[in-house]
Amino acid sequence: MSTAPLAAAEEADDPEVPSPAVGPSKPRLLKVLGPGLITGASDDDPSGIATYGQAGAQLGYGLCWTMLYTLPLMAAVQMVSARIGRTTGHGIAGVLREHYRNGLLQTVVLLLLAANILNLGADLGAMADALNLLLPGPRWLYVVLFAGICAFMQLVLQYTRYVAVLKWLTLSLFAYLGVVIFARVSWWDLGAALAVPQIDLSGRGLTTLVALFGTTISPYLFFWQAAEEAEDLHAFPRRRDLLQAPEQGGAALHRIEVDTLVGMAFSNLVALAIMVTTAAVLHPRGITDIQTSAQAAEALRPLAGPFSATVFALGIVGTGLLAVPVLAGSAAYAVGEARRWPVGFGRRLLEARAFYGTVALATLVGMIISLGAVDPIRALYWSAVVNGVIAVPVMAVMMLAAARADIMGAFAVRGPLRLLGWTATACMLLAVLAMVATAALP
Repeated sequence: MSTAPLAAAEEADDPEVPSPAVGPSKPRLLKVLGPGLITGASDDDPSGIATYGQAGAQLGYGLCWTMLYTLPLMAAVQMVSARIGRTTGHGIAGVLREHYRNGLLQTVVLLLLAANILNLGADLGAMADALNLLLPGPRWLYVVLFAGICAFMQLVLQYTRYVAVLKWLTLSLFAYLGVVIFARVSWWDLGAALAVPQIDLSGRGLTTLVALFGTTISPYLFFWQAAEEAEDLHAFPRRRDLLQAPEQGGAALHRIEVDTLVGMAFSNLVALAIMVTTAAVLHPRGITDIQTSAQAAEALRPLAGPFSATVFALGIVGTGLLAVPVLAGSAAYAVGEARRWPVGFGRRLLEARAFYGTVALATLVGMIISLGAVDPIRALYWSAVVNGVIAVPVMAVMMLAAARADIMGAFAVRGPLRLLGWTATACMLLAVLAMVATAALP
């Protein structure tokens, strides 16, 4: 049997392979969007929605500037993580295992696992609460249902179909862009807030600022995007890691740049829409105690109409279905690479039993946390704290690794990308210090 048709099909499906057509076609542009788009969209998970909603309700348009100024920093960090995966063929944990001390690797992986599971549990609870607004029923049943759906997608679906499902789920984020239509936005005040950043130095203002930074730049996003770039080397057989095939570097880095910029811009635009909506609808009426995404949806109902509240709640469910698999998957990639297990959703279930077992276990523990007596607000808070704390050493090690020629070869990160990456690391360090200082205040 001739392999020419198969090879031709693989070449046509790979966005890094040059097209014979003059100029890119629309379907081809859609194929370019993959790990970066999914990573950016999963950043707007139910926990993030609660944080953005709280920021808008408490401080109005005051912190909307963060979504504008963090975009280049967020995109730079994600590009660095993607380049690590595409260049080395390993995720971040795999690179740490090969080039750094085992103690550092195990500490980072354990902290990531704890933060992801807490975040996962909070997201499952938020999804159940949002569905309960639309279809009143037992909360425990909805938590179990969503956990089962997310586990099914990861354990049963073929990798290419799984990625396609995640891509389609990103469309749920358009719900928040639509909700802005129903809000009476003061565009002048919004423009002024975006143009002139202001920082509220009160304890509440600093805490909210730290929460926004921690929600926007989270370690699980680094691990996920790097791992998915490495995974795609198996999904597209023509690809090889750039250390072995440097001639593929130009097309690969261009695809990563487009994919990541679109994904991160989409993520921050949606986050801005949530902040603007709650700032315009809730803040002027003194409704400032919005601590969950479901509360934000419910609060919009009498003020912006039932349709906007329904769309907001449906968006919570959709983003949760996207984020929970990313949280469980990034944890499994990190644990698997640290333990030298066969990893990847492209592998058969029996071939990577430990990897898939970690996915299932993380989802199960997150479900138990959501069903238990744990206060969801405290779970959300502590997941943000852990994410903020471990982001600093993870980003620092990642930036150091990305600049090493013995790890990245000719694709070591240099110039503006390196500068932006270290700037993002410094901002996260200041955010952690501010968090500690705020917690120490009486």
